Amino acid sequence: MSVNIKAEINNENTPPKKEKEKQKGVNTFVLLFVIVVISAILTYLIPAGTFERVEINGRTVVQEGTFQYKDSTPVGLFELVTSIPNGMVEAGGVIFFVLLMGGYFGILRATGAIDALITLLSKKLGNHEKLTIPVLMLFFAIIAALTGAAESNLVYIPILVPLVIALGFDTMTGLAIILVGSSVGFTAAVMNPFTVGVAQEIAELPIFSGLGLRLILLLVLYTLAVIFVYRYAIKVKKNPELGDYGKYAPQNERAKVNNDFKLDNRHKFVLFFFVLNFIVLIFGVLKYNWFIQDLAGLFFLFCILVGFAGKLAPSSIAENFVVGAKELLEAALIIGVARAILVVLSEGQIMDTILFHAGNIVSQIPTMFTPLGMFIIQMVLDFFVPSGSGKAALTMPIMVPLSDLVGVTRQTTILAYQFGDGITNLIFPTSSYLMAALSITGIAYGKWLKWLFPFLVIQLICAIVTLLIAQFIQYGPF
Repeated sequence: MSVNIKAEINNENTPPKKEKEKQKGVNTFVLLFVIVVISAILTYLIPAGTFERVEINGRTVVQEGTFQYKDSTPVGLFELVTSIPNGMVEAGGVIFFVLLMGGYFGILRATGAIDALITLLSKKLGNHEKLTIPVLMLFFAIIAALTGAAESNLVYIPILVPLVIALGFDTMTGLAIILVGSSVGFTAAVMNPFTVGVAQEIAELPIFSGLGLRLILLLVLYTLAVIFVYRYAIKVKKNPELGDYGKYAPQNERAKVNNDFKLDNRHKFVLFFFVLNFIVLIFGVLKYNWFIQDLAGLFFLFCILVGFAGKLAPSSIAENFVVGAKELLEAALIIGVARAILVVLSEGQIMDTILFHAGNIVSQIPTMFTPLGMFIIQMVLDFFVPSGSGKAALTMPIMVPLSDLVGVTRQTTILAYQFGDGITNLIFPTSSYLMAALSITGIAYGKWLKWLFPFLVIQLICAIVTLLIAQFIQYGPF
């Protein structure tokens, strides 16, 4: 089958500027600062108390049954305002890692290698429409699982939507290939440095440990996602009137495809170093127990290698590094502000009091089902704090010691966080990535939710089953 794609995309189908993508609502920084203030007020209302802690195999563990009340040390105004910079300092390692990762992706994007690869895949699959959905969804799932890429995928909408329409599908199908494909990869988070990486660093777990279960999870979620999207696409192909085309007019998405398009040697070298980066990363983590600082150094090295492989001048490498870091500056700062909450609770000595009473409440729930409660909490919080790394910084300092007290492994606690963070990215209007994609394609938010609902149920069932299995096998290493 001969496929046609526009050589040029109309202005109405190009991604809007970032300023237009942002949705109105409560600013994350404002929300977090309000929580910081509330935390300070709570230090006057909640009695101070502490648990004894011990070091076990290099990690700090709360000892059950050692809680004691102490004299209160409420946080004053000066301690309140200094909690923000103190939080930045305490989370400095993670913050700089996030900024460095942003710089790495900025350089990678400047080489054009990923863009060239996805364009080539789109065109080459034009004559094999049955392979288009599984292959492209696999691409986006793997990229998200390894890098946590989300908003950067929006640039592929004007490429993929005309392609799938030309194949006889609709805009909803093209949007789903990108959004659902990325979502399952982001949820599985096999080696996502912004979610699993940050959460495991806080939980004192070996970075990217527990890889086996996450790989299985990626395979299961990807398979279910492909079946869901493919069944819908085939229905539209048989009866185009069932499709949702949004801003795109099917009769206009016709233009000869340049099937001679090839990746040049520069792009191939860049992609070689991109793959090599993760091979070295896996080797270092498994062989030498690398932590987040080691990974930061590795990515910095590959910033240089990728830049030179892409034939970027040294000044261009530096400039694009800064551009990429700027894009993640907000996420990095959110981590620091979220850490300020822990600073206030710790200085007021009420963190352990909260853990003590929360542990008493949770202990009434059968231990087998405790991870499900953590999962629900993470889902609710994702509405208010859509930043994955920011939510890890906000919740892990509380959830990790709580999991020690109630008999849930730290790895399972992070798994509950993964599900709560990943699944909701496709449904909550506070997800700027989702709302921007719907705006670009012209798909109504209500229609998207109605279309996605069956797969949402599938994901929830998968999350519940996986968490129960993780709790049963004591998913670890601890």
